[in-house]
Amino acid sequence: MWNKNRITELLGIEYPIMQGPFGGGLSTVELTTTVSNLGGLGGFGAYTLSPQEIYDIHQQIQSKTDKPYNLNLWVNDHDIIDEEHTQKQYEKAVETFKPYFDLLNMEVPQPPPSFESRFQNQLQVVFDIKPKVFSFMFGLLDPNIIEDLHKQGTIVLGNATTLDEAIALENLGVDIIVASGFESGGHRPSFLDKSELSTTGTFALIQLVKDKVRIPVIAAGGIANGRGIAGAFTLGAEAVQIGTAFLATEESGALPIHKEFLFSDAAKSTTLSRAYTGRLGRGITTKITRNVLTATDKTLPFPLQTTFMGALRKAALEQQKNDLVFFWSGQIAPILKHKKASILMKSLIEEANGLLA
Repeated sequence: MWNKNRITELLGIEYPIMQGPFGGGLSTVELTTTVSNLGGLGGFGAYTLSPQEIYDIHQQIQSKTDKPYNLNLWVNDHDIIDEEHTQKQYEKAVETFKPYFDLLNMEVPQPPPSFESRFQNQLQVVFDIKPKVFSFMFGLLDPNIIEDLHKQGTIVLGNATTLDEAIALENLGVDIIVASGFESGGHRPSFLDKSELSTTGTFALIQLVKDKVRIPVIAAGGIANGRGIAGAFTLGAEAVQIGTAFLATEESGALPIHKEFLFSDAAKSTTLSRAYTGRLGRGITTKITRNVLTATDKTLPFPLQTTFMGALRKAALEQQKNDLVFFWSGQIAPILKHKKASILMKSLIEEANGLLA
């Protein structure tokens, strides 16, 4: 049976289908619990949340399901080097993005305030709430932390975009590797080399990782239906993580215009860009990302670029100048069909059953 393997046993789930743990307000309690209650593994991206907010979300999820879910944090939650470097990057960003602020009749914002890493305080909450599943991105944890998480009964997932990252994660002691391919929407969680140099496709990455590591592998990127699940399993994955298809559902926290774009012809073209956050991520190609495609060194460090662009994004949405907005999306968006998470989940299971049973 395709849905009975090491991952379903480890995680205590019925179907090896995971919902991507979106950050930045895109995850919701409703989406997470819908997927978990239907036998998959819902996910909640918490890297922008305070410790108290993470605790509150966990309580809300537990009130709606007794099934496990995946709580996700970012180990490296900023790229700030020092004040001098930030000032130089701010000057470059102003030069690059001023024409777009001008289009919206806006003043260029002042340099964003300094940013303090949240991760250590967030991590403490993970030990307080003891989730069944914890995943991390953008780096490696201390091996002692992995050991302590295992002692409290938490299954640990690490995200890899290259074979070398997967090997590093296995050596660290994680239980499962999420192999995140080039096709994926959202941020590229690379940590051993530049994201621009860590662009292996999902189906190549599964095979590379499967050939060199012993622990189970989850395929992420370019999967939105049963055919994608069957392909990933044929190549050695024991589960899939699906992002864009769940992001497009009514239950996600994405804006209505974002979901509209995901179901439109615009989704045929996606771009990897640092323009909106300072970290490389894939979204729908719009005027702003097309024009600043090569401006990889002309953005503020993450997450200061997010703050810098926040006012522009808000004004562009208000003025319906959507070509100045970057909407997260994977390359698979043009085949999306389902707008309700429950229908999507049931369809994934039914299609996979038909192809893999």
